[in-house]
Amino acid sequence: MGAMDALISSGAHNATTAPFIGAGGLASLLPQVQTVEVLVAVSIFVAIHSLRQRRSLGLPSWPVVGMLPSLLLGVRGDMYEWITGVLKARGGTFTFCGPWFTNLHCVVTADPRNLEHLLKTKFGNFPKGPYFRDTVRDLLGDGIFGADDEVWRQQRKAASLEFHSAEFRALTASSLVELVHRRLLPVLAETEAAGAAVDLQDVLLRLTFDNVCMIAFGADPGCLQKGLPEIPFARAFEDATEATIVRFVTPTAVWRGMRALGVGHERVLRRSLAGVDEFAYDVIRKRREELAAAAATGHEEAAGGLRRADLLTIFTKMRGADGAPAYSDKFLRDICVNFILAGRDTSSVALAWFFWLLSKNRGVEAKILQEVEGIVAARGRCGEVEEELVFQPEEVKRMEYLHAALSEALRLYPSVPVDHKEVVEDEVFPDGTVLKKGTKVIYAMYSMGRMESIWGEDCREYRPERWLKDGRFMGESAYKFTAFNGGPRLCLGKDFAYYQMKFAAASILRRYRVDVVQGHPVAPKLALTLFMKHGLKVTLAKRDDKAKLRTTSASSGVPQVVVCSLQ
Repeated sequence: MGAMDALISSGAHNATTAPFIGAGGLASLLPQVQTVEVLVAVSIFVAIHSLRQRRSLGLPSWPVVGMLPSLLLGVRGDMYEWITGVLKARGGTFTFCGPWFTNLHCVVTADPRNLEHLLKTKFGNFPKGPYFRDTVRDLLGDGIFGADDEVWRQQRKAASLEFHSAEFRALTASSLVELVHRRLLPVLAETEAAGAAVDLQDVLLRLTFDNVCMIAFGADPGCLQKGLPEIPFARAFEDATEATIVRFVTPTAVWRGMRALGVGHERVLRRSLAGVDEFAYDVIRKRREELAAAAATGHEEAAGGLRRADLLTIFTKMRGADGAPAYSDKFLRDICVNFILAGRDTSSVALAWFFWLLSKNRGVEAKILQEVEGIVAARGRCGEVEEELVFQPEEVKRMEYLHAALSEALRLYPSVPVDHKEVVEDEVFPDGTVLKKGTKVIYAMYSMGRMESIWGEDCREYRPERWLKDGRFMGESAYKFTAFNGGPRLCLGKDFAYYQMKFAAASILRRYRVDVVQGHPVAPKLALTLFMKHGLKVTLAKRDDKAKLRTTSASSGVPQVVVCSLQ
């Protein structure tokens, strides 16, 4: 009984003291609970405040990280459409607030008034800037693409004189005929005969790469050949370009640290630049030797008896006041690499999007064929084989509807979707946006083509007719249609790019119907130029004269007879 009483007594004691122990434990937890409540309250307040800023800023802006979360979500999808949506909601301009202590702060605009202001009216206040120049320097050096001030003016003046010379125009025309008729068309013929699919974007990129290397270096890398071989210089150039682009979405301190350590994409860039430089300096060395030998003998012709008119030769010949060469090998390398970058991607990317748009708009294709067949029929000469038909420069110039169709493709899919400037002193845009010294400005050409305020309610439709008046092509303001930039930096190669695209497009379309492989995904790639992320897989169907005649008659409503296959 004593033991039982003790047990009962002990249980009773524990029962009476338990509440007091529990109360004491809760009391000790109270400060922690209050801390959690405060943190939750602050988090809710910050979240609500950040989300409310969407109304005034266009995107939520969070402490420390700024608008970075929204940017990361945009990168995961279609970055350019995401930017377009924000710009439309903000009336054409918005300020992106990057994370603290980073260089991602910038003003993004798609307002033609602002573009005219920065590209022409106040051109001197909006250079490329040190951020852009430092980011691309390893690849582009002091070349025209990233240069400012006197360095830029010097190269621009020399290149402008060359681009308008008769020798240069003859070089561009002859090299294009050679590449299209001796390489492009045979590659396409082989593909069509095999019934195979081909990445048309890759084929066109090889065409323009060979073409621009001939023009810049006076050297032929031979990318466009049967079998589509991999060329070390072309591969190195592509890898170097992609690795450089990664720098723009990486904090400067991070990529510089990676460069010092030789890791990640900086390791790829270093290895690729070695390949680019090996090719470039070898060509430069041989050109100097060739010109020195020519000067010694009094002959300035290249091998084969043709006078050279490429950019490398022109710049190599230039002399300073003391008679010494005006430019070092390094500077010559920078000049040529810059022109290759400018000319390699733009035309090929534009043509890829153009052929994709035609596959979705066969009525436009029919009108192009009608125009081309009309030009061919106007020759009135017979007896040549179809495969030998070569369009003459004056005929290419008369292809007004094709010019409009290509411009419309560039409006919707500009080869350079966004570009960058940096303001050197306080400015105010015409739309009222205040710019402090050092502010980076991004102008979004891709978004401009999708703004109803600029192009009307049908801005997303592919309609070449918007460029025509009484059947003649009518250009638009360079600050509304900025595919070739504007102001003093208007693209020097604009006329050549149109000629190159029209010549290649007409030569392909007259011979083949191009069909995109069913189910092939088409989306833009986040890059310096608007590549298709997955390329453009197509099949080719050879056109015969009857098919051309049916297309021409159906599109015009009037039977038109093509008398014969012509040169």
